[in-house]
Amino acid sequence: MLAVTIPTPGDLDALVLAEVEDPTPAAGEVLVDVVAAGVNRADLLQRQGHYDPPPGSSPYPGLEVSGRISALGEGVEGWSVGDEVCALLVGGGYAAKVAVPAGQLLPVPSGLSLVEAAALPEVACTVWSNVVMTAGLAEGETLLVHGGGSGIGTMAIQIARALGARVAVTAGSPGKLDACRDLGADILIDYKEEDFVEALKAATDGHGADVILDVIGAKYLPRNVAALATGGRLVIIGMQGGVKGELPIGLLLAKRGAVHATSLRARPLEEKSAIVAAVREHVWPLVERGEVRPIIDRTLPLAEVREAHRVLDESSHIGKVLLTV
Repeated sequence: MLAVTIPTPGDLDALVLAEVEDPTPAAGEVLVDVVAAGVNRADLLQRQGHYDPPPGSSPYPGLEVSGRISALGEGVEGWSVGDEVCALLVGGGYAAKVAVPAGQLLPVPSGLSLVEAAALPEVACTVWSNVVMTAGLAEGETLLVHGGGSGIGTMAIQIARALGARVAVTAGSPGKLDACRDLGADILIDYKEEDFVEALKAATDGHGADVILDVIGAKYLPRNVAALATGGRLVIIGMQGGVKGELPIGLLLAKRGAVHATSLRARPLEEKSAIVAAVREHVWPLVERGEVRPIIDRTLPLAEVREAHRVLDESSHIGKVLLTV
């Protein structure tokens, strides 16, 4: 089969389309003929040599796909050859075929095309597991999302609005802020022009954010704590702003706040299956009712994978970038 390989980590030229051996589904897995794959920042890190796949997993990038089941491994029940699915992966999505644990499969929501469905698994699982399962966002609370125009950001806005929360976002351009407003964000902060702590406090009468979903990491750590409401929960899911920061423990104690740092890729199979099941139960009905939808910036053929990575590198996109096989 064709797959995007990374013979030597590095810049865009590190991505090489090559013929590789077809995967074989193990017990409890299915083989999916890939129709489309989502592009995520974790893929950029893997290309650069900073985010190796877990031992024993596919060496190829790609953490989510959509496609059709072409074979069933031993013991798989509830799925059939020919089913149209999308899936959360540990890797291997940039390819014509991928083996997937059955617990990480999702049906294609009604109303979406098979290609569109590839934009959902990673962002839906990331947002639901962190904002709801970890941070416990509740109706009437305020969620601050950094990078509101990203794939994760556009999904977080919609899910939070569906839960009855108020949403604040940071973004770096008027176009991205306009897109966030159209999705339901209430508080729009241009981080290049405003201090997000001051802007958020002003917009919430000093309350701050009950939950913060942060992809920046070290650079924002002290200011994120300053932006928390009393009893607030900060969830760090990225390190775009560095890996080491100063945590103002006195302020965190005074606010009775919590800091969580999580990742999805390396979680045990049982945890990922539980997250996928929760997303199917709670998020899929929102998608099928049209309350939540995938925001797709562009779709490119697999052969243009370098262009897809360039777009993410430049942060010029709004929503998801997809590759079609």
